[in-house]
Formats: sequence, C-alpha cells, structure tokens
Amino acid sequence: MIRNVLPPPVQNLIDEFSRLPGIGPKSAARITFYLLRAANEQALDLAEALQGLKEKTQLCSVCFNITEANPCSICSSEERDRSLLCVVEEPLDVVAIERARVYEGLYHVLHGAISPVEGIGPDDLKVNELIARLEQGEVKEVILATNATLEGDATMLYLQRRLSGMPQLKLTRLARGLSVGGDLEYTDAITLGRALEGRQSL
Repeated sequence: MIRNVLPPPVQNLIDEFSRLPGIGPKSAARITFYLLRAANEQALDLAEALQGLKEKTQLCSVCFNITEANPCSICSSEERDRSLLCVVEEPLDVVAIERARVYEGLYHVLHGAISPVEGIGPDDLKVNELIARLEQGEVKEVILATNATLEGDATMLYLQRRLSGMPQLKLTRLARGLSVGGDLEYTDAITLGRALEGRQSL
C-alpha cells in the first residue's frame, strides 16, 4: 500500500489497528474501510466504547482483575469462599473459569507469565502483591491455574518455591485434562470444570 495515496486520517487509523495483536496491515485496512462505509452511528459507537474502556475500567486493588467498581464484584461478594484463591495469568482466564460455574473462591491475576525470552520476570507480575495477600492468613488453599505452556509451568514452579515457606497453605494445580500448550480462555467449560474439580496437590 502506497502511504501517500490515502488521506492521513485513514492511514492513521490503519496504523493504529495494525498495532493490535493478531491484526496485520491488510486486516487493518479492511476494518478501516468497513468503518468508512458504515453508518456514522456505528463508528461513533466504537469510538465511545473505546473511550469508556479507558475511562471507566480499572484494576481491582485486591485481585487485579479488570473492573468498573473497586473492589470488583467477586472480591466484594460475601458468597465467595475466602479460604480459596485461584491464581491465573490474565483477566480472560477469570472469565473462562467463571463460565465453568464450579469454582466459588476468589482470584488473583498475575497479568502475565515468567518468560526470560521476552524479558518478563517475577517482578513484572503481581507476585509481590500475591505474597502480601497470602500473608494476611485468610487463604487456606492456593490453586495455581497457569496455562499449560512453558511460560505457565515456569511461573507455577516459581510460585511453588516462593510459597513453600508458608506451610499453612495447601498448594494445588489444575488437573492435566487441559491440552498442553493451550490457554485457559480457549478451553471449553466442561473440560475446565473437570480440571478444577480434579486439581492436584503440589
């Protein structure tokens, strides 16, 4: 695509879409031209949704999940089991587990996984916040629900070592009914539910 053929507003939007994960230049151009042809309301609704995303969401100060109210609805719920804490990599993992409808505890979102190749270490994740939370003594079991990938396993092993000094904690992991190399967010609800129910001690 010759850059100076397109008006700057069109090219700028293509460039911004191209920066999104999974969207290449061709897909970005298709989306941009679709929005050009779409009714004004649709484009404005998209702009409003993006603005609301940035202005009205925040991280829960307890579990670090994405929320509108702080603390989030899960952390503030009196019906959740506060002795049970499920540690996940990303907010989408919380969505996947909640969809299974078998887990009634709380969550802690790390916001990533340890990956030396990408320069991501424990200090780049919400690990210190997890330790501080566990030191309060309310949690009795920690489910390490990292993804079944090299990075997920490295994160789980690191957390297992860090938490080994807390003998009052029971450490478990999801059963390996999950496909190796797969992400929780793409796992069907039945498989994920069985993995939670069949979690194993570490």
